[in-house]
Amino acid sequence: MDKDVAELLSRSVEKVIPRELAEQKFKSGEKLRVYFGVDPTGAKLHLGHSVPLRKLKAFADAGHEVVFLVGSFTAMIGDPSGRDTMRAPLTREEVEKNFQTYKEQASKILDLSKIEVKYNHEWLDALKLADLVDLTSKFTVQQIIQRDMFDKRIKEGNPISLHEFLYPIMVGYDSVVLDVDCELGGSDQEFNMLAGRTLQTAYKKRDKFVLTTRLIEGTDGRKMSKTYNNAVYLEDLPNDMYGKLMSINDNLTKTYFECLTDVPTNEITEIMKGHPKEAKMRLAFEITKLYHGEEVAKEAQENFEETFSKGEAPKDIKTVKIGKDAVLRDVLVEHGLVSSKSEFNRLEKEGAVKELPGGVYRIGKHRFIKVMRE
Repeated sequence: MDKDVAELLSRSVEKVIPRELAEQKFKSGEKLRVYFGVDPTGAKLHLGHSVPLRKLKAFADAGHEVVFLVGSFTAMIGDPSGRDTMRAPLTREEVEKNFQTYKEQASKILDLSKIEVKYNHEWLDALKLADLVDLTSKFTVQQIIQRDMFDKRIKEGNPISLHEFLYPIMVGYDSVVLDVDCELGGSDQEFNMLAGRTLQTAYKKRDKFVLTTRLIEGTDGRKMSKTYNNAVYLEDLPNDMYGKLMSINDNLTKTYFECLTDVPTNEITEIMKGHPKEAKMRLAFEITKLYHGEEVAKEAQENFEETFSKGEAPKDIKTVKIGKDAVLRDVLVEHGLVSSKSEFNRLEKEGAVKELPGGVYRIGKHRFIKVMRE
């Protein structure tokens, strides 16, 4: 197999289903039609989201026809993947507002001017009841409840709404409309993507293969998620991004290199032979460079070394003026140093909120602020 094709099917990839079909399509020499769909259920993208986006870019760079699909209809249903409880549905206005920020952030990875962008409300809004009945007839209840989160909820006596059963069928219909050779997405989307493969066969469209990308663990070793407050966001400031990356577990460094950087595989192998801290510093530099540029990444690295090696505060520390009666907790929440009052209380209890000389406060390992009281 061609080296570039082999990397497309392996780097940051969890599964290729069925692999034989993927290899057959590549051997044909024809350009493939590939898509990745995302539901804009929030306003911020983190590095975990970047893995399938980077894979979509890799297909585009290889000359294939790629589609970035916005789940403008399915986000209003709510993806049940990995959920112990029902996800709150969104309005069309909320979805559109979220996507505006998604689009700006995704453009840090994708050249959207060279990629086809689609919205699934364009065809899902148009479905009639008879169409929906026909779609649902392609699946059995037994197939749907095989999903681990549904099975778990049933066993625990937690409710499952009927509209959640429709989610994989709706996203599966996207594949029918787009008529693709490949769909890619996170490994937690495998069931949904295979539903699309089932429908493409039922409606006599081209046969597609499914490529699942690896899920990334966050700074605390759990799945990267806003919920766990362990995410590195694409819009993080350079110093914050670099500092967060330096705080990950050493055993994640190789995975981050493979899934989140453009460093060649053979070079990663050599880097990992060195000291763990040096490897992680190279990783933090490479990722910060991707989203902020090389010069800014160098500054972030120098700033980190001064802050943590010499015990100094960052050069560009944020300075705020507050009233003499202002509560520190509220100031930190207002300026984004902590996400909530409860996070502040937890960090303070753990001894992670420290006052340094000159009115400087250090929150956790890499967050600093200088407070000047009136």
